[in-house]
Amino acid sequence: MDFKDTLLMPKTEFPMRGNLPKREPEIQAEWEEKDIYEKVQKRTEGRPLFVLHDGPPYANGDIHIGHALNKILKDFINRYKSMSGYQAPYVPGWDTHGLPIEQALTNKGVKRKEMTVAEFRKLCEEYAYGQIDSQRTQFKRLGVRGDWENPYITLKPEYEAQQIKVFGEMAKKGYIYKGKKPVYWSPSSESALAEAEIEYKDKRSASIYVGFKVKDGKDILDEDVQIVIWTTTPWTMPANKGISVHPKLNYVVVKVEDQKYLVAEDLLSAVAEEIGWENLEVIKTIKGSELEYIVAEHPIYGRDSLVMLGDHVTTDAGTGCVHTAPGHGEDDFYVGAKYGLEVLCPVDDKGVMTDEAPGFEGLFYDAANKPITEKLEEAGALLKLSFITHSYPHDWRTKKPVIFRATAQWFASIKDFRSDLLQAIKDTEFTPAWGETRLFNMVRDRGDWCISRQRAWGVPIPVFYAENGEEIITDETINHISELFRAQGSNIWFEKEAKDLLPEGFTHPGSPNGEFTKETDIMDVWFDSGSSHQAVLLERDDLQRPADLYLEGSDQYRGWFNSSLSTGVAVTGKAPYKGILSHGFVLDGEGRKMSKSIGNVIVPAKVMNQLGADILRLWVSSVDYQADVRVSDAILKQVAEVYRKIRNTFRFLLGNLADFNPSSDSVAYEDLREVDQFMLVKLNKLIETSRKAYEKYEFAGIYHAVNNFCTLDLSAFYLDFAKDILYIEAKDHNDRRAIQTVLYESLVALTKLVSPILSHTADEVWRFIPNVEGDSVQLTDMPEAKTLPNAAVLEEKWSSFMKLRNNVLKALEEARNEKVIGKSLTAKITLYVDDETKQLLDSISENLQQLFIVSAFEVAGSLQDAPAEALKFENTAIVVSKADGETCERCWTVTPEVGTVEEFETLCPRCATVVKENYSHLS
Repeated sequence: MDFKDTLLMPKTEFPMRGNLPKREPEIQAEWEEKDIYEKVQKRTEGRPLFVLHDGPPYANGDIHIGHALNKILKDFINRYKSMSGYQAPYVPGWDTHGLPIEQALTNKGVKRKEMTVAEFRKLCEEYAYGQIDSQRTQFKRLGVRGDWENPYITLKPEYEAQQIKVFGEMAKKGYIYKGKKPVYWSPSSESALAEAEIEYKDKRSASIYVGFKVKDGKDILDEDVQIVIWTTTPWTMPANKGISVHPKLNYVVVKVEDQKYLVAEDLLSAVAEEIGWENLEVIKTIKGSELEYIVAEHPIYGRDSLVMLGDHVTTDAGTGCVHTAPGHGEDDFYVGAKYGLEVLCPVDDKGVMTDEAPGFEGLFYDAANKPITEKLEEAGALLKLSFITHSYPHDWRTKKPVIFRATAQWFASIKDFRSDLLQAIKDTEFTPAWGETRLFNMVRDRGDWCISRQRAWGVPIPVFYAENGEEIITDETINHISELFRAQGSNIWFEKEAKDLLPEGFTHPGSPNGEFTKETDIMDVWFDSGSSHQAVLLERDDLQRPADLYLEGSDQYRGWFNSSLSTGVAVTGKAPYKGILSHGFVLDGEGRKMSKSIGNVIVPAKVMNQLGADILRLWVSSVDYQADVRVSDAILKQVAEVYRKIRNTFRFLLGNLADFNPSSDSVAYEDLREVDQFMLVKLNKLIETSRKAYEKYEFAGIYHAVNNFCTLDLSAFYLDFAKDILYIEAKDHNDRRAIQTVLYESLVALTKLVSPILSHTADEVWRFIPNVEGDSVQLTDMPEAKTLPNAAVLEEKWSSFMKLRNNVLKALEEARNEKVIGKSLTAKITLYVDDETKQLLDSISENLQQLFIVSAFEVAGSLQDAPAEALKFENTAIVVSKADGETCERCWTVTPEVGTVEEFETLCPRCATVVKENYSHLS
């Protein structure tokens, strides 16, 4: 007889190798065929809704690793929620308007000037849909489950129709107005920008100190005094209309040689050092408030420059006398408005100086710095020229510097409902908690929102103008335009004349001849995506407003979180979300920003083609995503190794359950051995830990808990000694069925717990588990932690035993290294223990040599009796020696009893009995 045939070795068709790049697309094809998303929604129908509202990525280019992080995190949450008592629909979306698409078409050779706006917009739409199709395929490849065939898209007519209503509602409440104010202006984009579209980068700028001669000192200053200003934007000097001082600061007149200058007292030493003044003499000290209405002379044009009081003046830098150009700065604008100054802005859309800057017209603003500085020097007004590198606002799309420029723009008045916005932030739950402070401070300090853009590709601002120039925004016009857009899309705005867009028979007292014009600006794209709470959450029957969660990168505190809050509170009085969860950016393995030039970019498609989406998903679960995270080939290889261990655990469990029927073979908890009960206690602890971590969105906690359970609790302990029972004992032996009961419960629970993370692998495992519900693990619920009898006592006792066992394993390893033994089954363990350890060992009814995986075991005495060669630990000393006897051919145990049973010369009595009673037919 070949005794190998009598061993109950693991049997499973579940593959050892994941081969994920090949297998995952096959699994996804099955999901598609089953319409798994719809099945999950149907199964969870009637449960409370949990809505994670998708912040729309921009429809341009392949997805990057940041997109993957974001979408996978969302998928973790939605999958978990649908398995834990909720219905969790997921409607993905895309942001589709704006400059990048216009730019992409230009780069492809599209001649925008040679076609109508409507024709160009059609090309933009076609391009956007092509990008959506490409990105959708990539997102689905990540294993993200959602209503991919019915996404929301900001260019769709029904979306645009609701966006118009949001605009109309805000206008009705008086929050929308048109005004000429300085806004961030991008000469490279030829458009106004919102604060959210600005990023700061270092820029080298001229730093100049300029003297303005006093023209009318109001008996406070002599006319031979020069008021000293400092600026890093010489190109704004032609727009100067005044000088601002702080009413509460002290200012000093200083004499340097035969010249007199005025600066803030607190800044005198810094200014003197910078300009190089020596032997200066303070001849007068004046309160800032006394300087109001003094008139200075513009150093280039000789016109009046009014001294004004402004609380925005600080002593952080400069001179305390602030060059004020109302057309080029927000603070300048407001102080100038207070004093009735003209808003002069001698720079056009392209950033070129106009004829309102005589002598510099036709120059690009940056190129004008040098001739303006030379003109100041020629006039004797330039006190110092140097260059500094400082943080300066840039257009986050073109990466080029922006300027402040006063133009007629449409604004949403944040100040009118700021208190409501701040209250809505307080009512929102933030993860991480610092997000609340960040958004609160941002909203508290922000100015009015510039919502108009001078572009072609976007949702038009639905405003008409009467013949007398009066703006027309009424319920009637808004509702009419909204319905027009819903029926025909916003392109109709550019295809028809104003009178044809108005309701039939529309009249207005400002247009006696029935003539109207229409606004040509489009809305800021942040207004587009910021309206999604109405255009998606309110529009769709399967969602609800407010959403339970918005989850995006931390840059969206100034972007989508912010714009959604503004429109949501303006329209409903509340935030469109109950909670905000933000994640950090993805950096390379060394913590550097990813860059094609450095060559450190990790491309999701490449990772999936080489390792699989589940490796990417497991990586996402392993990181502290609320801060910036790192990824590299080396990091992904480490994650792949963890995946291999988890997969091997699944395979071992499946292999040892081939002959197990849970309905007939399971052993009741009370009939299990203590060690088996202990493993169920550990399993329940894993369930409890994982469920809590899912609820808190702390996925790294699940990653570590599952990894530890698989590698430490199962592989290194339970499964290690269980092999001797699973393979050797008779099929229906109680100990074997007891272990299989534990393995089955562990397998089912583990598969469910990792399903939101390892979505492909969990579904693959599920097919091989006998007697489970549903044809996909996605159609089941999370395991519930049970209250097991004596759980705390069992855990304390067996955790102590595992510490002792670890010491035994160390002793065996040392003996193996010293060639005392070979495999651990050739060993005999002799222990010398303290009283506490003796009591522990005496209380264990299980076979101790089986638990230690040795052939012989004895407790020979107390700790003091231990011989010198024993390996000593805190509570025990261990001697490892060779076990006496022969090796059993079937179980490999070494015992003097091999051959004592007649007919079975090479077997130990246990194996002889099993073979005799169960395999006599093989002889």
